[in-house]
Amino acid sequence: MLPVPSPSSSAAAGRYAPSPSGELHVGNLRTAMLAWLFARSTGRNFLLRIEDLDRARAGAEAAQVRDLAAVGLDWDGEVIRQSDRTPVYLEAIAKLQAEGRVYECFCTRAEISDAPRAPHSPPGAYPGTCRNLPEAERERRRRERPGALRLRADVDEYTVHDVLHGDYTGAVDDLVLLRNDGVPPYNLAVVVDDAAQGIDQVVRGDDLLSSTPRQAYLASLLGLPPVEYVHVPLVLGTTGKRLAKRDGAVTLGALADAGIPVPEATAMILDSLGLPGTLPEALEVFDPRKLPREPWIFTPPVR
Repeated sequence: MLPVPSPSSSAAAGRYAPSPSGELHVGNLRTAMLAWLFARSTGRNFLLRIEDLDRARAGAEAAQVRDLAAVGLDWDGEVIRQSDRTPVYLEAIAKLQAEGRVYECFCTRAEISDAPRAPHSPPGAYPGTCRNLPEAERERRRRERPGALRLRADVDEYTVHDVLHGDYTGAVDDLVLLRNDGVPPYNLAVVVDDAAQGIDQVVRGDDLLSSTPRQAYLASLLGLPPVEYVHVPLVLGTTGKRLAKRDGAVTLGALADAGIPVPEATAMILDSLGLPGTLPEALEVFDPRKLPREPWIFTPPVR
């Protein structure tokens, strides 16, 4: 039987953190609702953070905030944007550098993809090409292209505990801490931001479970407190692939154009979780032990 998360102090929080790359579809909204339900049902605050370091489309943030409010979500405090927080990420990198845990990497994506790896290494894992370069070679490569900064990991795998999946052990490699264009990557920013905001419960799609051991390991090196992970099933299209606009009416706007108003769309999403039709009603009966464990195959309604 799944454990029910215990009530937390008022300083504890859950969150939803979309990337402003376009409108939210019903899969994004379903995950946001679950994050809200997990947080509110355990006495946590609920925060909204915009992860705009890498992908930001004009007007997308405003549209996402509008749609989250339309389905009944509320949040505590101001909306935080990662693009305002680069100095904080650089401080975290400096801490790791002072401990000798950072090195320059000059590899291109193609070189990483083509490099030989140890047996059983996951696809895309960094093979350590630049880990022990002599300083003279580093100087030569700096003249050719700027380097990224990588973590010098001292483990190959790390185990986390997830409310829905139990213990999960995943690979850890020398992940990027700062890209060669000076932008901090997702894995660093999300760890630093969660700790800075007092977030101790992370609810997100289960496609991100495999990257969680790397993030938890990085958090441990930075001396940050552990969080409670909840990776929830995705929403898939009728082809069995992740939901996307190609699947038809999958956003609130498109559903409204198809004759499905927001309250009906909200009730449809909650019904896929076995919950009644509004968030306040769903919160009254929410029990994580009863959540579906399989993906929801979404078929856009036709009217």
